[in-house]
Amino acid sequence: MAKQCDIALVDCDNFFVSCERVFRPDLEGKPVVVLSSNDGCVISRSKEVKAMGIKMGVPWFQVKNQFPDIIPFSSNFPLYADISSRVKCLLAEFCPIQEVYSIDESFLDLTGFSDVWNRAFAIREACRRQLGIPVCVGIAPTKTLAKLANHIAKKHPRSRGVFSWNRLTDEQKDRIMASLPVDEVWGVGRRLNESLNRQGIRTVLDLVKADRAVMRRRYGVVLDRIITELKGEPCLDIVEVHPPRQQILSSRSFGKPVSDFEALANAVAYHATHVAESLRKERTLANLIQVFIETDRFKTDRPIHCPQICLAFESPTDNTSTLVRKAVQGLEKIVMEKVSYKKAGVCVSELEPKDQVNQDFFTEVDSPVICRVMDDINRRFGSGTLRVCRNDLKNRDWRPKTDNISPAYTTDFSQVPECK
Repeated sequence: MAKQCDIALVDCDNFFVSCERVFRPDLEGKPVVVLSSNDGCVISRSKEVKAMGIKMGVPWFQVKNQFPDIIPFSSNFPLYADISSRVKCLLAEFCPIQEVYSIDESFLDLTGFSDVWNRAFAIREACRRQLGIPVCVGIAPTKTLAKLANHIAKKHPRSRGVFSWNRLTDEQKDRIMASLPVDEVWGVGRRLNESLNRQGIRTVLDLVKADRAVMRRRYGVVLDRIITELKGEPCLDIVEVHPPRQQILSSRSFGKPVSDFEALANAVAYHATHVAESLRKERTLANLIQVFIETDRFKTDRPIHCPQICLAFESPTDNTSTLVRKAVQGLEKIVMEKVSYKKAGVCVSELEPKDQVNQDFFTEVDSPVICRVMDDINRRFGSGTLRVCRNDLKNRDWRPKTDNISPAYTTDFSQVPECK
């Protein structure tokens, strides 16, 4: 008989809010939200805000006057990414096999450890004590069940932040499944949930007891695998190394409409720089670059103009100067005078691994030295310390609204907090 697996899902609680509270302990117990780009929508809520009935994704302008006690923060993604990296490094000390699922979630394969239960509590304590980030841990024989176990660990205080599906009896498992709606299952989205409800499948237990052949014929192999995992049979492996992306996109809405070409070129250069850094980090090269700009879709009194253009490089590249130059050339071809734009972006595609690209004698090769120096300096002294001329800090009126952004506590020396 095969040995039972111990798959753990470690999920950071209200991650963006928790990151803000690390350096602001005075916010503990107070209602806090983090807002999306341009301070538009709520994308992270403290438990106090959830208790107020405020939903994820609600526009901020609809609730800020109704709930004046809520403390808002503009999104500070460099801070969140840095703290996320620290969490993942800490988890690696407890388990060598880790799948980074998202910025605030990781799967760990704890199979074979004799102290799985105590190790889960140790993970929770270490994240809280060393990083100030609260986490919950769900343990189960499959990734799908680990997601459910993590949900229970979050919702039920008696679990103390850790819940193991493997410690339950069959009767307890059925009782829990019967109490959970089917849309709590990982992979069951809104449309699938509505369709399953029409078939009389409303709880997780209903899905587990459904006719497998009928479910597979009606919904395909994906749902069949979900049911298999809910029965405790692993179908989804821990993926330690994710395949390289097929494309890399950087875009953002402007804080105010922009019609000046130099300001638009600055925005495009900013996104091209970000894409180039991502290419080098993932050790891939791009063959195509797409540039797009958009007017405000919600301004019905003005014509909508959303042009885009795709340009090919002479040879695959990850060079910042090359990407910026080509992106601005594309912008020149699609921009219209006296038109105010609300968004711009850059996307590179047809990516290939850097170590698998063959160069010939007639191909122009980008020197990696300058880019390597730029990356090293920016990593040490902060993003944007060294940049191309088009990416000028003085011409960034297009930047999104960040009226409530917190300092770059961990990525900028000038903003490191001081002990008093």
